[in-house]
Amino acid sequence: MKSHLIIAAAIVGLSSTAHADSDHALHQHGAVVSETDTAKTASFDILAAHVHRDGRRITFHMTTSGTAGADTPAAAGQLGGAPVFAYVWPTSLDPSMVGFEEKTGILALAATSHPDFDDTPLYDEDGDGDPTNDGLKWHSHWVVLMPTEVCGQGALGVRDIPDGETPAMPATWPGLPIFIDSPGFTPLFDGPEVTVNVSLATPDAIVGTAYDGVTSALKVNANIHAPLLCVTDVFDVASGDLSLPGKVE
Repeated sequence: MKSHLIIAAAIVGLSSTAHADSDHALHQHGAVVSETDTAKTASFDILAAHVHRDGRRITFHMTTSGTAGADTPAAAGQLGGAPVFAYVWPTSLDPSMVGFEEKTGILALAATSHPDFDDTPLYDEDGDGDPTNDGLKWHSHWVVLMPTEVCGQGALGVRDIPDGETPAMPATWPGLPIFIDSPGFTPLFDGPEVTVNVSLATPDAIVGTAYDGVTSALKVNANIHAPLLCVTDVFDVASGDLSLPGKVE
């Protein structure tokens, strides 16, 4: 009798694990999938990226071959030259969908970590009562990306706000002179999976949106502007060519 109970418990445990894993991007219909590459850092080696909608909740998630979120950048000790690590979902949504000036670039959701500065002044990610000291903690942003040759040939950067210009910005824009929003959506980590659940004022607009998955490093310009934030290293792209082959159902 005892052995039967042990076997039954083991089956229940395996079933629970399988059910949990089935929520991962890798097991979703229509996910953008990528082969394992052992030459890449496992926590940034993408196996799948996926975006789907359930009512008003929109889930962006990514499966990696290692433990997602395990690697964070080493501090530079100052804002100029500060490194950023990011899990990014570029989309075909117009930036105006989240409050930016329309038709200004590629709207992307990002989960980022950067120990040298804090760009979420409304939120206290580490719960210590100080909302200005937790940039290292993974947090979310909407950003608008655009080709930025100053960052390197064919490179992308976060769109700058030139001096004297006042383009439309989301209500939770942190005040930096770039197209960035700090909406407060908490990245969730579960072994190889990173997930960000978001909401939109018009959630139906996400249906049919194209998307991709990217892991990357960015760096703050040593001059702190023009451009402020460049993509300096692409660790992996789910599609291989940033063609945004995924479609939100």
